[in-house]
Amino acid sequence: MADEKRARRGAEEAQVEYLRQGVCYTPLVDILEMADEILLKADLPGAKRENIDINFEDGILTIYAKVEPRQQPDTHYLVREYGVGDYHRSFHVSEAIDAARITAEYADGVLTLHLPKTEAVRPRKIPVQTTS
Repeated sequence: MADEKRARRGAEEAQVEYLRQGVCYTPLVDILEMADEILLKADLPGAKRENIDINFEDGILTIYAKVEPRQQPDTHYLVREYGVGDYHRSFHVSEAIDAARITAEYADGVLTLHLPKTEAVRPRKIPVQTTS
């Protein structure tokens, strides 16, 4: 049990970067492959839609979300277990994704990115012709 807690704590610490302007977390994601698109879901609790930046350049998709502090800077905590900070994560994206058609939605702390596949890599049904 102690080993599990230690491993979990190590994984959580690995997802935090300390930058000059504060803490930056690596958001956890689920990536699903559908027939016509790749679906990426990222947990961004505490972020507001207007503070989320998504960029695609040179095959790299970058997510950055600024999160405002929950309390005043001079708040005296008795216990502080919930960390607050910005989110940042980047992904190398295959050329099989149609970058011009990428869309994003944000609801209930979850960012959903739709990365449509190009026509060339989408599965397709090939009709069989009759010959006489």
